[in-house]
Amino acid sequence: MTSATTRDRAEEIIRAVGGPANVRALTHCATRLRFELRDASVVDQQAVEAVPGVMGAVPQSGDRYQVVVGGAVQTVFTQIMGLPEMAGVGAGRQSDADVKAAARSKARGKVAWLDAVFEYLSDSFRPLLGVLLGASLIIAFAAVLDALGVVDFRADDKPATWVFVDAMWRAVFYFLPIMVAYNAAKKLQVDPWLGATVMAAVMTPNFLSLTDAATTVCTTNATLGTTACVADVFGLPMQLNDYGGQVFVPLIMVAVLAPLYRGLKRVFPENIQMVFVPFLSMVVMIPVTAFLLGPLGIWLGSGLGDGLAWLNGNAPIVFAIVIPLIYPFLVPLGLHWPLNALMLVNLNTLGYDFIQGPMGAWNFACFGATAGVLVLAVRDKDVQMRQTATGALAAGLLGGISEPSLYGIHLRFKRIYPRMLVGCLTGGVIIGVLGGVDTNAFAFTSLLTIPVFSPIPVYLIAIAAAFAVSMVLVIVSDYRTPEQRAEARAAREQAEADLALESASVSAPVAATVGAGAPAAGPVAAAPAAPAAPAAPAAPTAAVLAPVAGEVVPLAEVDDPVFASKALGEGVGVVPSDGVVVAPVAGELLTVADTGHAFGLKTADGVEVLVHVGIDTVKLAGTGFEVAVRKGEHVAAGDRLVTVDLGVVREAGYDTTTLVTVVNARALARVEPRPAGTVARGAVVVDVEP
Repeated sequence: MTSATTRDRAEEIIRAVGGPANVRALTHCATRLRFELRDASVVDQQAVEAVPGVMGAVPQSGDRYQVVVGGAVQTVFTQIMGLPEMAGVGAGRQSDADVKAAARSKARGKVAWLDAVFEYLSDSFRPLLGVLLGASLIIAFAAVLDALGVVDFRADDKPATWVFVDAMWRAVFYFLPIMVAYNAAKKLQVDPWLGATVMAAVMTPNFLSLTDAATTVCTTNATLGTTACVADVFGLPMQLNDYGGQVFVPLIMVAVLAPLYRGLKRVFPENIQMVFVPFLSMVVMIPVTAFLLGPLGIWLGSGLGDGLAWLNGNAPIVFAIVIPLIYPFLVPLGLHWPLNALMLVNLNTLGYDFIQGPMGAWNFACFGATAGVLVLAVRDKDVQMRQTATGALAAGLLGGISEPSLYGIHLRFKRIYPRMLVGCLTGGVIIGVLGGVDTNAFAFTSLLTIPVFSPIPVYLIAIAAAFAVSMVLVIVSDYRTPEQRAEARAAREQAEADLALESASVSAPVAATVGAGAPAAGPVAAAPAAPAAPAAPAAPTAAVLAPVAGEVVPLAEVDDPVFASKALGEGVGVVPSDGVVVAPVAGELLTVADTGHAFGLKTADGVEVLVHVGIDTVKLAGTGFEVAVRKGEHVAAGDRLVTVDLGVVREAGYDTTTLVTVVNARALARVEPRPAGTVARGAVVVDVEP
């Protein structure tokens, strides 16, 4: 629940940036709220910085504006987006659905009807992912028990318990036509229950009993060993089929039902549509489906399956390579569903499927690329990417679901695809050369469903190779461009600096409280042997020295709004005359940026000093900086911290002004910057009285 206080904070921030109407979009990073405003000139910066919990505000180019909040940024962001007046403001982040829609839009426009067909197929199946995955895992469980010899799931006389387990997963696949009909009708804006009813009519026990009718004629194909029955209904021949598990029939049926349904709605007035539209739709569509569309769908599905079977039988290596190589392009566009439908057709007509094995090579190549990203994220301490990759990898390896990897990572970093395709190719070649992989179940290709594939060793080698190749290639060559790596590094450094600021802000009141209990600053300085403060220095910190030689400028005049506002403490800027930067005080290094542009020190008596070399130099990602110290190290005043090639900094277009501030100035008795002028390195630039 949002308290009145926290709600007030959110409202104050929004009010200070010009109100909800001035906010075009809002996102956040690890420490900052990032606004995209309609007009940044109306922002009341003093009001923003006066909001409790706000540590500073940073105007950006254009109408972008950042508010530094620190580690509580997620809470504040949620509070703001939860305000009723923010309901119409975009969060500015693309959801998976947004990314998917964007990916699809790239393929749109040339053949509109084809786009509509694939959209129809995709939306008819996508809502069923959950139950399909559930059935897949039940199958995997049964396959493991079968492999261990616990029970023979293929036996006709297995115990009732395991027959019941069979019913648990068969329910999904047998009644899949009804579920698909429901979704397809919903997609085409037809009453979904009407579509489901038409499909259910040809799956009822009554319809199935027609094979036993006196007028039904059944013939057996001696070559194929199949039996075909034709019933006499209304004097017309009706081919009887088992529609359980068929998916092309409901797709075709609903496509015909939709124009009929709309036509009937136009014919009948609204007040009687509920009576006549469903009635007439059923009277027309159930016979049409039973006599014509059902056999047509069976023929179409079998024909496509036979075509792929021919390719698999005559050019198995080509087939095993093509399938994993085309899937990475089909899945983001939702075009993989026709192949998934063919898998089901294969299982119904052949009793096994030969597509899922090669498809597993693509899935594990995808998961391997995600694992490579995870390794790099851990190495680079990229918390956000580490969380994204961990979740995507778990969904993939345990559930066989590739969408979190694709939409969360791979489509954002295009360097991943070429590396992933090499993994797909590797897995496909192995399957093709070693004779192919089949399965007699529809399964999501995950670690848990490995036992449903045959031969298991071939499948295992193929997916392991696909996984390993993709992962190693991503680790070795990285998934980001040099610019993306620098951007990620800069964001991390910025977040660390903001968190250090937040930490200093929290500790300042504590120091002030302790100080209030002491008699005065002077007596503390005169009691060096006090037993209560064994870690205190021989003399209290009295000055902050110039970290570089150059020209001192007042903090208010530096070209950085955060430092100029003194949100990071009192101090000065120094326009350096050379690139040697030294410690301005003796103490412990609390923070040392990897890029060498920032250092945080704390003296033994609690004075916290920040040295920031140049402005926006974090974007150089360490280029031109040679760091001489490490975090946690104790240094004396004057010890070298970093050597900077000022020519590199200037050539990159960045201000070289080096800032030195006392972060917890408000907790100290006195912090007074010296006047502007030329200083030598090590000269006093700030007087301090703890």
